[in-house]
Amino acid sequence: MGKKTEPKPDRDTEEFLSSFLKELNENNAAVFVGAGLSKAAGYVDWPGLLSGVATSLGLDTARETDLVRLAQFHINANATNRNKLSQLLIDEFSDLMEPTENHRILARLPINTFWTTNYDRLIETALEAGGKRVDAKYTKEQLATTRRGRDAVVYKMHGDIEHPSQAILSRDDYEKYHQTHGPFTTALSGDLIEKTFLFLGFSFTDPNLDLIMSRIRTTFTTHQRQHYCIAKRRTKAKRENEADFEYDLTRQNLITQDLMRFNIKTIFVDNFGQITNLLKTLEDRYRRRTVFISGSAADYGAWGQSGTENLVSKLARAIIDRDLRITSGFGLGIGGAVVTGAVQQIYSTRHRSVDEQLVLRPFPIGITEVAERNKTFSRYREELISQAGIAIFIMGNKTVDGQFVTADGMRSEFELAKSRGLHLVPIGASGWMAKELWDEVTKNFDRFYPGAPAKIKAAFMKLGEPTNDPQTILPAVLDLITILTTGA
Repeated sequence: MGKKTEPKPDRDTEEFLSSFLKELNENNAAVFVGAGLSKAAGYVDWPGLLSGVATSLGLDTARETDLVRLAQFHINANATNRNKLSQLLIDEFSDLMEPTENHRILARLPINTFWTTNYDRLIETALEAGGKRVDAKYTKEQLATTRRGRDAVVYKMHGDIEHPSQAILSRDDYEKYHQTHGPFTTALSGDLIEKTFLFLGFSFTDPNLDLIMSRIRTTFTTHQRQHYCIAKRRTKAKRENEADFEYDLTRQNLITQDLMRFNIKTIFVDNFGQITNLLKTLEDRYRRRTVFISGSAADYGAWGQSGTENLVSKLARAIIDRDLRITSGFGLGIGGAVVTGAVQQIYSTRHRSVDEQLVLRPFPIGITEVAERNKTFSRYREELISQAGIAIFIMGNKTVDGQFVTADGMRSEFELAKSRGLHLVPIGASGWMAKELWDEVTKNFDRFYPGAPAKIKAAFMKLGEPTNDPQTILPAVLDLITILTTGA
């Protein structure tokens, strides 16, 4: 089904969505993940990790603000032996928790740079589950090597659960960090200068990051790159003392103000579930920048081959001209026109390349074994459609035993696109399966486009108006694409 109409974000949130989406499209986005995201998956945060340590020292983590020093107190009390801390990491982080929805969304987005202070492998697991090859780095030696064909780099600046004895935990570790992990400092400094970061689940109490950000600030003064963090707004708990609430709220506001020194803008949410909703909105807007075109034609009907190909070619050109991407399976009688229009528009400017804006995957029709053929086709469609946010359906017919019939492959693509939450745009006037799909959406429009404004329905209805001139359909299709991609 279609996606619900988004509630209008506030000004700061809208500015973040627009800005970070631009960075995603230009491959300039990075993410810094803190303990908050891991806690949502079931792992402990720092206070939880060190609660037993604190008790053994006669302290309480709820009253300690410097947990790095708390870890150092434990080492001091044990004659510099950190075995218990290493065992704590093994006990708490060895269980393989499932990545949260937030991890999965981040893994699906076109982000190839991840930084984290976490020891777990939730980021790597989410990326690998999404079919991406991960290059994880948690020692300075690993920074000098590159995994072939990598899709994402995960910098684990405080270590990895598989090597607990080398994890950054205590004040000693932080004081020696420049000597033991100096290249990480250099690499992070470079990324913070060149990329726009989104900080998630991060408290900004890490001494290393504070030092790095301070150096960047003194070097670039008023020309720092814009970064963002998402944080839960402090709200009053039941039976909480008013003075305590006001104190914490004042402190949060001061921290937010201080982050602006480093050009980190805080986007507040009222609850943690809204973080997921915000990331989903970001993903949806990114995917809407890619249009999947499904179509096949053994019979061109009243439109004729020339008229149909001309329409498809102009449609592809217009999509590319709007700086959108196209994915397609090179359907019979339709695919060639998609290529013609897209490539002509891409080559009309030297600032674009085919690889950036056009993904074509002709189906391997030579597979004769039915089960293997269906399995391969299904995976093909999944990979093409999962990249897109809008799906256009044109005609949809083929020949079977010398007879023209509707294309069941288009039905499969429609059902897959529907399950993936794409905005479905069947051009009913083109006939065949596309007409069947247009009728289906029309009869259940509020289910496919819940909460959609009247202008979306008006544009959609025009797609089914019978015509012998396919060019009359083009403006309605483009109007609908514009509304879905820009909200205009």
